[in-house]
Amino acid sequence: MAKFKSGFVGIVGRPNVGKSTLMNQVIGQKIAIMSDKPQTTRNKIHGVYTTEKIQIVFLDTPGIHKRQSKLGDLMNQTALNTLGEVEAVCFLVDASEGMGGGDRYIVEQLKNVRTPIILVLNKIDRIEPEALLPLIEGYRKLYDFAEIIPVSAKNGNNVSTLLEQLEKYLPEGPQYYPADQITDHPEQFVCSELIREKILKLTREEVPHSIAVTIEDMQVRENGTVHISAVIFVERSSQKGIIIGKQGALLKEIGQLARHDIQNLLGSKIFLELWVKVKKDWRNQDRVLRDLGYHRES
Repeated sequence: MAKFKSGFVGIVGRPNVGKSTLMNQVIGQKIAIMSDKPQTTRNKIHGVYTTEKIQIVFLDTPGIHKRQSKLGDLMNQTALNTLGEVEAVCFLVDASEGMGGGDRYIVEQLKNVRTPIILVLNKIDRIEPEALLPLIEGYRKLYDFAEIIPVSAKNGNNVSTLLEQLEKYLPEGPQYYPADQITDHPEQFVCSELIREKILKLTREEVPHSIAVTIEDMQVRENGTVHISAVIFVERSSQKGIIIGKQGALLKEIGQLARHDIQNLLGSKIFLELWVKVKKDWRNQDRVLRDLGYHRES
């Protein structure tokens, strides 16, 4: 009888290449938020994939990017630190955009890592098949990848092949989490991220990067309804007005969309209360970053 195998797999790549989409596709449920805006993922998200034979704990990291604030530094450090903690690394690139300077920068970082690196060419549904081979050859010249696997994280194409290849790199080990557990993050964290996702979807320009969300209170009432009180932090008073919207319309829409996803996550009826507060220049204040849950890792 084959012994159980388990291990950790890091997902790295520049912003907006589909890392969160890939992990959500593998897990089969939304635990990492998705947006077409860069820097969507700020923390290291743990997703757990379990079968009768294996358990893979995926670490979906922030996109590695040119820093613009202390928060940006923390995000880059979180992503790069992950590389030394795992059995394998999935380096995700956007095949539809070709190879860019950000991809080359990450390859240079990977050259210092002894962990097997799997190149995952995402968004193959957006390109012609004949464009794939030259792209693969270009990456082969930069680095000797353990595997090269084209996928469409959005549609699920070839994701099963990726999982089969990852199994080869897992050692025999324990089942770290129960079979029905899909993340090790507390429910409050996932709920705050789902609220932030809706703000990313409904706002533009600098506003998405200037917001943070915390859950102030989360309680189950006698009727089974989960009451959640959340605070949306912005950096300037003008941004507060944007988030609230005319006669509170945008804040109401954010709440409606977030409540739908949170109800699916928790399986309970939700009462969601949203507040908007100003914390000036919070992305560059160490104390505020700590209070909001963005910790510098050693």
